[in-house]
Amino acid sequence: MTIDYAVADAVATITLNRPDAMNALSLEMKRELLAALERARDDARVRAVLLTGSGRAFCAGQDLREHAGGMADGDAKPMNAKLMNTVREHYNPIVRLVTGMGKPVVAAVNGVAAGAGAGLAFACDLRIAAEGARFVMAFSGVGLAPDTGVSWTLQRLAGPAVARELLLLGEPVDAQRALRLGLVNRVVPDGELPAVAGELARRLAAGPTAAYAATKRALDFAAVHTLDEALELEAELQEACAATEDHRAAVKAFLEKRRPTFSGR
Repeated sequence: MTIDYAVADAVATITLNRPDAMNALSLEMKRELLAALERARDDARVRAVLLTGSGRAFCAGQDLREHAGGMADGDAKPMNAKLMNTVREHYNPIVRLVTGMGKPVVAAVNGVAAGAGAGLAFACDLRIAAEGARFVMAFSGVGLAPDTGVSWTLQRLAGPAVARELLLLGEPVDAQRALRLGLVNRVVPDGELPAVAGELARRLAAGPTAAYAATKRALDFAAVHTLDEALELEAELQEACAATEDHRAAVKAFLEKRRPTFSGR
């Protein structure tokens, strides 16, 4: 198995597990990652997801060794066909699932996140990076355009000018610059990453997950719609959230001057 999947404290931890290959995304790994994400989405016990990598890398992106194996005697057409297929059949469904999941998704970036690996991290709701982590927009270096939603997520995180710089030049971004650019939410010492990211995921899992799902939907909608349209959706979402057990429990706890306990319903 190239993906480890474990559930504890209502958090599904999904670990990319090809450390000898810097967790490069092979065909098998992409299929297993999608299956793990679907499992987390559909499991009622899971209220938050933590995505990380094993070894010294978060994810080095597409497995180019496997990819190059599809070339036939110098003819690039088979390789190109495989690439187009993997974007539509694997990367796009994975990114849609991460961004559209009605549960918060945290990336614990433990090392290099390159190309599609960076795209996976950017698709998550929150990103905690180890001090030794770095991000590399490696696409242009191998003559490719961005994928895994990077053309959409990167400029929304860091702005269009920075997105162009990083994608065109492909220069590595260390963790501290990534923090300044807004690519990550927090940087912690390497050895503290599992504990800090795990604590954050557990905090989210204990929170009002129905409200989190509505918040994610509202943000995604507002990014590509007018203010009036966003206001209307906010009204619809607020009406739905007001009818949840979580809202009633929170109001009751407020009146009783105690912390609420959320059920996600």
